[in-house]
Amino acid sequence: MRPAIRSRMCTLLAIPGLFLGPVFAQGGGTSRAPTGGNNPAGGNTSSAPSRTPPPNQTPGTTQPNVPSQPSQPIFLTGRVMLEDGTAPVNRVAIQRVCGTSQRTEGYTDSRGYFSFQLGSNTSELIQDASSDSFGLGRDPLSTPTVSRSGSSTGTMEQRLMGCELRAQLPGYQSQAVSLSNRQPMDNPDLGVILLHRLGASDGTTVSATTLAAPKDARKAYEKGLAFAKKNKFDEAQTELQKAVMLYPHYALAWCDLGKVQASLGKLDEARKSFDQSIQADQKYVPPYIDIARLQLRAKQWQELADTSGKAVKLDPFSYPDAFFWNAVANYNLHNISAAEESARRAQKLDTRHQIPQVSHLLGVILADRREYSGDAEQMRAYLKFAPGAQDAGSVRSQLEEIEKLAQGTPRAASEQGPSTPQSPTPQPPPPQP
Repeated sequence: MRPAIRSRMCTLLAIPGLFLGPVFAQGGGTSRAPTGGNNPAGGNTSSAPSRTPPPNQTPGTTQPNVPSQPSQPIFLTGRVMLEDGTAPVNRVAIQRVCGTSQRTEGYTDSRGYFSFQLGSNTSELIQDASSDSFGLGRDPLSTPTVSRSGSSTGTMEQRLMGCELRAQLPGYQSQAVSLSNRQPMDNPDLGVILLHRLGASDGTTVSATTLAAPKDARKAYEKGLAFAKKNKFDEAQTELQKAVMLYPHYALAWCDLGKVQASLGKLDEARKSFDQSIQADQKYVPPYIDIARLQLRAKQWQELADTSGKAVKLDPFSYPDAFFWNAVANYNLHNISAAEESARRAQKLDTRHQIPQVSHLLGVILADRREYSGDAEQMRAYLKFAPGAQDAGSVRSQLEEIEKLAQGTPRAASEQGPSTPQSPTPQPPPPQP
């Protein structure tokens, strides 16, 4: 393909936050919670403007206890389907998972659809005996933080930080939908949650070594995680290092230690921690994903192809972004067939269209083969799900050319082909909360 075209694909994958999922359940994407002061919103309370005291209150006195406004409930809808596109025969429980706490929120109907309100009292009436897998979790919605005045604090969306929604059906693995940063006025439709029959993969998203962690190591890990959620990465690193020192086989702690070190810019140390996590539990998939992020940043295409390939072999269901990275790596290595196969797998698993760049990459691959009809379809899908992308304008222009070629409309210098985007050259930041 033409060298002038090659730079066009850079903007496809250099969009900030494209490759980063929530690391410490801090929130969706790469957004980081603001810090500073004790203000829950992250502002510096010492510099806040003075406010007029409420009626019947003398300046300088403590405000009397006033019941806090109840959090506005969040309504959610969606559908659960099997990978083959059919609805489950049996009804499926929809669970909200917050750390080690699991709560059933509702069930699907005969066609796989579900709807419920988070935070409603009715959700607490349908819990089953297996809700809390470790017996350690505290439900953040049923037990909100209480201030010194005795009133509950934290909005619904704040208490959902680190929570996700999953379908629960014996013998199947569910996709996870992050609830972090979800607002009451957001579109309630979560789309499709896919279920994958267990047995086809050897990898796990939860390390078996976690259950064997001694109490002191687990306590240090939990303290480290709490610091990381507050963006106190130095303190988090200290506690997580203590956890792995007390229990060297703590794969989960090694993995999160690597994420903290990456957030501190210590990428070499982060890579060593991820390697230690794999050494502790070779079937634990998350450290492979984090290593792939580092390789993606460094444009190490062969290494990225190998690592992402291992990740999707261990777990061919939970990480559509890993399939996309594998496609990007293979495209840059000129393994076009492998790139297309991985890209189409990523597109199938990305039921909520969180990686619209997959369509763009497939459009590029099809344009290389002059399959303009399929190329145009993929470009339209990209513009539909990423209308505000940095390269949306140029892609629209390219789409016009491609549609003319698909219809057989002659144009000048048509033998040169359409001006389509080219080789992916992603430059994402390192993993961070």
